[in-house]
Amino acid sequence: MSQLQASTIRYSRLVNQSPIFYGWIILLMGTLGMIMTSPGQTYAVSIFIEHFITDLGLSRGLVSTLYTIGTLVGSFVLPLVGRQIDRRGPRLVMVLITLLFGLACIYMGFVSNAVTLGLGFIFIRMLGQGSLGLVSNNVINQWWVQRRGAMVGLSGLLVSLVGLGAIPGIINWLIPLYGWRTTYMLLGLVLAAGFAPLVLLLVRDQPELYGLQPDGLMATPSADTARPTMANEDHWTLPEARRTVSFWVLGLGLAAIAMLSTGLFFHMVSIFTDNGLDATMAAWVYLPIAVTTALVNLGSGVLADRLSVRILMATALLLQTTSLFMAQYLHGVVFSLLYGVVLGATMGLMSTAHGVGWANYFGRKYLGSITGVGTTILIVGAALGPMPLGIARDGLGSYNLALTLCAVIPFSLAIASLLVGRPHKSE
Repeated sequence: MSQLQASTIRYSRLVNQSPIFYGWIILLMGTLGMIMTSPGQTYAVSIFIEHFITDLGLSRGLVSTLYTIGTLVGSFVLPLVGRQIDRRGPRLVMVLITLLFGLACIYMGFVSNAVTLGLGFIFIRMLGQGSLGLVSNNVINQWWVQRRGAMVGLSGLLVSLVGLGAIPGIINWLIPLYGWRTTYMLLGLVLAAGFAPLVLLLVRDQPELYGLQPDGLMATPSADTARPTMANEDHWTLPEARRTVSFWVLGLGLAAIAMLSTGLFFHMVSIFTDNGLDATMAAWVYLPIAVTTALVNLGSGVLADRLSVRILMATALLLQTTSLFMAQYLHGVVFSLLYGVVLGATMGLMSTAHGVGWANYFGRKYLGSITGVGTTILIVGAALGPMPLGIARDGLGSYNLALTLCAVIPFSLAIASLLVGRPHKSE
């Protein structure tokens, strides 16, 4: 891609007459976008699981399998979404995805059997957890470079507090009032009729298109200065990135955490009851998870502007290893809350590493294509989480052996993360 010419620079009244750097508005919208993925995230879907099992007459193992298949199938479209972001810009893609995700949530209110539920899982995981999260993170990365870590951390703080911290409670409040079907349809209406028009109104593509630079740095709309920060970055194409060890260590590390944390979240209530604790205690653990995730998101985001991504990843993977052993010995309030803190710290570090890692390693020019594949790897990992734990519980009557064996994965990848850092492009 050549440098922007002055004649191609766009004018937007919102952007060019904004009293503040427009990247702050983009940060807000990207953050809202990630919060709006909640109806397709495991922490929200898990609240509906018992209703799916009871009302549709399905077994826990079947629902877990359908969820896994839905997540896997839904992830395969993300490379295409990433390429469309690079070609058409995040604004248009974000509007379309939000509308489709809203329709998918409305559809969830009409599922009646295993087939329709499986299709619903494909739609909400593909459009919510995958596509909307991908484009929301991408647009923040386009507007922030030097302060990217801090901005991603601030965004993660808000997503944790509102998404993980508040959305499950709101859903729990709505279901007794309106039923789980109407609740899902209401979530869809908020997306399609509320958030999609807001995206169209406020979201804009990369700042260079408006004669600006990322981070609010001074720029003039000329051919020589339209993309100075782009020129100072290493820009890797997707094939080039895939040939580096760094790409796979980062991608597999994120996938491992997504897999194992999704499994722990999906079976949260069952793991607690197996350890002699009740479902209320399992619900309370979401509070320290949310608070810790938020705080670690913010702190690690600031550190990400100073420390290597590999340090964040290695720490997250070691904490994930610890959580798998803690899940086998849950007892009492204090230990259970500490378990939530460890899970929250893991999620916070992973969120920051995913938010800044791809852009820090491979630049912004082909970020959509690269994060499309990277997010697919992550979501495939998330898809593999619930099923093996569910099968182990049904077959062995306990999660413990599966949890112990799974701990080998993050521990091994933590070592690999410490050994492999940011790639360097040969001139």
